[in-house]
Amino acid sequence: MSSSTTSTSPTLSHLNQQGEANMVDVTEKAMTSRTATAQGVISMNRATFELITTGKHKKGDVFAVARIAGIQAAKKCSDLIPLCHPLMLSKVQVDFSLDEENSQVKVTSLCRLTGQTGVEMEALTAVSVACLTLFDMCKAADPAMEIGNIKVLTKEGGKSGHWQSL
Repeated sequence: MSSSTTSTSPTLSHLNQQGEANMVDVTEKAMTSRTATAQGVISMNRATFELITTGKHKKGDVFAVARIAGIQAAKKCSDLIPLCHPLMLSKVQVDFSLDEENSQVKVTSLCRLTGQTGVEMEALTAVSVACLTLFDMCKAADPAMEIGNIKVLTKEGGKSGHWQSL
């Protein structure tokens, strides 16, 4: 479920009139400040959670590596998602919050720019790759980890204004 300050069009913007894949033309769109936040969660066993939160993982600071991976992924989003525009991001932030009770790490990203198109895909890519990096660094200790609940939390800017997940 979600809420929005404006209604959204039910048409798919990445298809042309013939139904073919099409990069959206943003030439005439106004340059505005745009921000998006996203989150994802990686669940693991208690031993792995303690290993990474106490800094005792033999691969070192897995959070530092995952943070850098998430930032790099946001910058490379258009190389990964075929119809995404290459963007000049002015801010990418990746943060982690720890849920000790459930042995989970919540990964949150924020992407920002001044431009003609939104940054939701960059925020989602940052979260996804940060979670995948945590998985990669910890898979020997816990191959049963699960990544999930990846979603956009907020987006601001452009014609559609502010949108927030419920």
